[in-house]
Amino acid sequence: MEKLTWPQILLAMGERFWPVWIALALTFAVSILFKRRLGLYGKLFDSPIAMIGFGLVMFWVFAALFAPIIITHGPLEQLPGMRNATPGKALRDAHGGYPYYLLGGDTLARDVFSRMVAGSVVVIRIAPLATIFAYMVGITLGLPAGYYGGRFDTALSFVANLILAFPVILLFYLLVTPQIVQSGVPQYMAAVLFLFPILFLAVLINSRFHVKPAFRNAAIALILAIGGWLYLSTLSQPGTPFHLLPRALDLFNIPGNTMIVFVSVVFVNSPTVFRIVRGLTFDIKSRDYVAAAQTRGEGPWYIMLWEILPNARGPLIVDFCLRIGYTTILLGVLGFFGLGLSPESPDWGSTINAGSRLLAIYPIPALAPALALMSLVLGLNLLADGLREESLKD
Repeated sequence: MEKLTWPQILLAMGERFWPVWIALALTFAVSILFKRRLGLYGKLFDSPIAMIGFGLVMFWVFAALFAPIIITHGPLEQLPGMRNATPGKALRDAHGGYPYYLLGGDTLARDVFSRMVAGSVVVIRIAPLATIFAYMVGITLGLPAGYYGGRFDTALSFVANLILAFPVILLFYLLVTPQIVQSGVPQYMAAVLFLFPILFLAVLINSRFHVKPAFRNAAIALILAIGGWLYLSTLSQPGTPFHLLPRALDLFNIPGNTMIVFVSVVFVNSPTVFRIVRGLTFDIKSRDYVAAAQTRGEGPWYIMLWEILPNARGPLIVDFCLRIGYTTILLGVLGFFGLGLSPESPDWGSTINAGSRLLAIYPIPALAPALALMSLVLGLNLLADGLREESLKD
């Protein structure tokens, strides 16, 4: 079987992404058709920049969702004779499987194309969720700091500035060193940080439905029950002091390296979100509608969560998109320096690091995941620019 040429490789790659093209076409068609009914999301399709950014982001989201269909070989599968294979090289014996390594093989004879696609699963799974958790922490602390001010604001601002003054890479390096991991510091940090989503939702419901105590109490009890179960399942690690639940009740088991990276990303991003929310709260709390809510006798948390926060959504949504991009870059940098997930992980940073050893032969093993990372971050930046343009028109 002959080696594929570059036009054939590109065509074959395009064919492998067929579920992504269909999903993108349906998403754009439905969104454009009903864009006048979809609020700010619908307005994205009035901006060419936002549409391009949205398309790039959703390409990798759908690639992550359909990764089992797209990949040609297992991300960890090593095939004889494919070590440092050039792009388009045919397998000696495919055994009924896909007969080519479309983007070649790495130093361990793994398929670069499949690892690039599988890397999107790692990024899409960690970056948005870690950013959401960071926002939960930043909003929960930033709103009262900006609203009340005083010593509470001074203390929280000092802690935030202290964390931000520390070099990010050095901070990550300290958090992932074996001595720190064995001490349980990341787990203790997770135990504190993962409480904030439960706290945020409970306060949100309490402030909104305090005049309906029966409904409020039932909703908060449900949040505490489900949230507490998820919280304990997230923290529970078999074979460690944090084995909090029996196996029958433990919903999922997060690998240790993934937990450490996730907690580190939340910890690093939270102070910046706190400062943004605090600054917006300082500005908005002097508006007339806030004074009107105070005159009606509304409580402080109702005003913060239902008057100030909705009116700060524009800048926060834009920053959220940008922050996912920053987190994606950070995950790539950590993986490249070996500070992120396990070495065999197909995340883009680790794949770039493995491919960099072949740069003297050919650059594809490093270039392919690097372009994937760049395209996702570019899409998030363009999407944020489009959101900023549309929010300024309101």
